[in-house]
Amino acid sequence: MDIDRPANVSFFDFVGGAQLLQWEDTRTVVPVILIGICVSGAVGNLLVLLIFIRDFRNGKGSEVKALLASLASTDLVILLLCAPVRAVTYYKQTWTLGSFVCRTTDWFQHSCVVAKTLILAVTSRAKHTFVPHASAVPLHSPTWIHGALAFVWIVSMMFPIPQMLFATLIPHGIDSICVSEMPVCASDFMSLFYKIYPTVSFVVPVIFTLAYYTKTLYTAVNHAPSPQHQTKVILVLLCLSGALGIMLLPEWGTFTWIRLGYSKPPVGLVMFAQVLLYACSSLSPVILMTMYDDVRQGLIAIWFISTCRSRKRTPCVKCPKTEGNGAEVEANAVANEVSQEKTFPDVEHFWTGRRNTHVDDEQDPIPWEREEKML
Repeated sequence: MDIDRPANVSFFDFVGGAQLLQWEDTRTVVPVILIGICVSGAVGNLLVLLIFIRDFRNGKGSEVKALLASLASTDLVILLLCAPVRAVTYYKQTWTLGSFVCRTTDWFQHSCVVAKTLILAVTSRAKHTFVPHASAVPLHSPTWIHGALAFVWIVSMMFPIPQMLFATLIPHGIDSICVSEMPVCASDFMSLFYKIYPTVSFVVPVIFTLAYYTKTLYTAVNHAPSPQHQTKVILVLLCLSGALGIMLLPEWGTFTWIRLGYSKPPVGLVMFAQVLLYACSSLSPVILMTMYDDVRQGLIAIWFISTCRSRKRTPCVKCPKTEGNGAEVEANAVANEVSQEKTFPDVEHFWTGRRNTHVDDEQDPIPWEREEKML
């Protein structure tokens, strides 16, 4: 993947995935891995979103759930829009997605990654308790959540703007490649920027989040009067923050390593870092489903609902269906009445004949009872 750098450019690197690779195995192995991560992660994040939507409609929503739903939506966007671009690039080994995608792909991916980190940092201010529909401050109107999410996304989209400014599409033989070219005149400023950018958008939020939840978990375990539910939620958020920090560290490390002008890292490390980035988005729903009680119970409820619906479609012989329109219910009732009249006519006649009848002592149908009384 080596290519000569132009003389008036201080930085030169590929955008949207490594290109011009010489390894044929990479052309099939890496795209298959990325597709598997995308499919599994997309299914998991969709289930988490359905569970949170169900909790909101049932009055079991909370501020943490609202922020975690935003986190799941961001992961879903990364898996559906960013990972397929890398899979296509690794398969084609050149750039085939046009100039617009070349300029915006790294900018958009970095915006989503920074948003994930900042959303987890914002959860440190959120409440873990339920907010019912009838409360004085309903779930749909905590303005601070809307403002925090708007601020997070504005900052996340502004920070990676240089990723979009320096990206360009250049020809390479009969094909094209997508690269990032930084001119020499901007090298001093961008060198300072690439030191501040990872620190502010990744290192500081991750350290703050991990330190906050570690301290909060210790306080909840040792001093809270009923720490069971709150402790579990804090533990979930702590695991999410730790997984994000560990799995995104190679991506941010190689990004900073390349941008600061040092010798380029090995290609295998760069590809491994990109795979870990998408695997992080697939791991988040797994953590929520296995550790968060509300999500696990919602998953069980969705499973039961889908199972019951599939069973309703199969014909049942023993138990007649009472669901359906009014004509079907009336027809079933009439059929049952007709079958009862045909099956037990004598019993019906017997009880109607004996209803409200007076039997004299001389006409007693059970004379042996009278004989026993006389004895």
